[in-house]
Amino acid sequence: MQQVSGFINGTLDYDKLEGQTGPCVYPAGHLYVYTFLHWLSGGGSLIRNAQFVFLGLYITTLVLIFNIYRLSSQIPPYALFFMCIMSYRVHSIYLLRLFNDPVAMLFLYASVNALLYNRFTVGSILFSLGVSVKMNILLFLPGFLIVLVWHKGILETIGHLCECFIVQLAVGTPFLFHNAWAYVSSAFNFGRQFMYIWTVNWRFLPESVFLDRRFHMILLILHLCMLFVFFWKFIRSRGGMKNYFCIFDPERDSKLDPAAVLYPMFVCNFVGIVISRSLHYQFYVWYFHTIPYLLWCVRRFSTPVK
Repeated sequence: MQQVSGFINGTLDYDKLEGQTGPCVYPAGHLYVYTFLHWLSGGGSLIRNAQFVFLGLYITTLVLIFNIYRLSSQIPPYALFFMCIMSYRVHSIYLLRLFNDPVAMLFLYASVNALLYNRFTVGSILFSLGVSVKMNILLFLPGFLIVLVWHKGILETIGHLCECFIVQLAVGTPFLFHNAWAYVSSAFNFGRQFMYIWTVNWRFLPESVFLDRRFHMILLILHLCMLFVFFWKFIRSRGGMKNYFCIFDPERDSKLDPAAVLYPMFVCNFVGIVISRSLHYQFYVWYFHTIPYLLWCVRRFSTPVK
């Protein structure tokens, strides 16, 4: 809220938007969302009002997820029931902590819904809005590109990426005009160093290893290799390079295959989670609701094992 207070007071220089947790490291969409929450909660004194907003956000997210799984026709209903009741941490992240991760994921799941209904422009805009709140949505980007190229061809994919870029320009315009470099380098800082005290996935490593740039490079190489293997297998499953890469709209079957959207996006995101430089507790919502789909994609496991 301190960073938001600076924005409300007219500060548009990202170098000067700071609080007790440090400088603002999220894109402008984050500031807009929390400016609304700042107003709704009376500057943070009425937190319950903001919690009601996140309650609505949580329910809306579940509706979007249920619709995704309904369209996929792959997940049994009881799996969704267990998904809703099993994680108290997810409930806490949404209703108590008020992190921006659920907001970003709401846009992501809305984007996936749009793609499943063959609304690629809407899906691209929603995807970019998710990125404007938090960069973790970029973990879905390789899968998003796979989906676009497969369904729309290379030229239309470029067009949809331009739509994403325009959204980022529109959202960040006030800050880009004031200090473009400060905004881009802060909001989209891919080299930011995470603090060892907050990491969950690499807690077993010594701090010196966790902070070592060579360790980060190894993770990046592993990430790219795993994405390449998945990309290669996906292309082979779709008839090879010649059938996959089309300059113009390939005009696939009029009825969109949900698996050709969900599988690439959810797998690419999960790969990014596994190889992530650092995971914090709130990052759980990045992938928790995709786990049922990923499990039921593995046919070699029996239902009790899943």
